[in-house]
Amino acid sequence: MEYQYPISMDWSTQEVIDVIQFFEAVEKAYEKGVEREVLLERYRRFKKIVPGKADERNVCNQFEEASGYSPYRTVKKMKEEQSPVIKVR
Repeated sequence: MEYQYPISMDWSTQEVIDVIQFFEAVEKAYEKGVEREVLLERYRRFKKIVPGKADERNVCNQFEEASGYSPYRTVKKMKEEQSPVIKVR
């Protein structure tokens, strides 16, 4: 599937890379599972770049509309489960 990741022109090159890595972890959680620690680390970095709830919701909704993968559901599952691999169905 071809789609573009939502990015802000205000982000540095490294911040864009970090946000994309978070979205790639979300994709992996849907496709084959992602290590909980990797997802947690990438989510924490994402939150440093996008700290506001409204901004987070906006960026994540754009990603979900483009990809069909829900960062919200993925992070929720990560917080609820303590399993070493997070798999979203």
